[in-house]
Amino acid sequence: MHNSIEIDEKIFQDAVRFYGAIFNIPPLASKIYAYLLFDHERVGITFDEFVEVLSASKSSVSTSISLLLNAELIVDHNKMDERKRYFFLNDEYKKIRFEKIVQKMQDELKLLDDLNNFKKNQDEEYNERIEAYKALLNKNIINIQESLNKL
Repeated sequence: MHNSIEIDEKIFQDAVRFYGAIFNIPPLASKIYAYLLFDHERVGITFDEFVEVLSASKSSVSTSISLLLNAELIVDHNKMDERKRYFFLNDEYKKIRFEKIVQKMQDELKLLDDLNNFKKNQDEEYNERIEAYKALLNKNIINIQESLNKL
């Protein structure tokens, strides 16, 4: 079997490092994700191609694919006339990722408000810094939500 897609080795290695760190995923899962970035025609990549191209065991590839599917980073499809599963990047993941970021910022805002309401002494300088931080969080939430609406 041969690669069904053309990749640039340097970009591939950069993507492996970047997405491994961003998504906090193991190296093989990061390689699978990075490899799928080069599937510009969206033909899909089979399990067997991952095993061959990445020189990894079937069980390791299977574990990494399961992790990526559970994290909603990739999706799979079966073609009508074949038993093989084809894997693709999840086009919706960018939206999902930023929705999670917004939720974390909103959770932090609530926690900051709860802590401030609980706090007995009022340190004016501390309160100013917290209010500036909360304003930054709110501004970023609005910017991300406006961008998400455009996706």
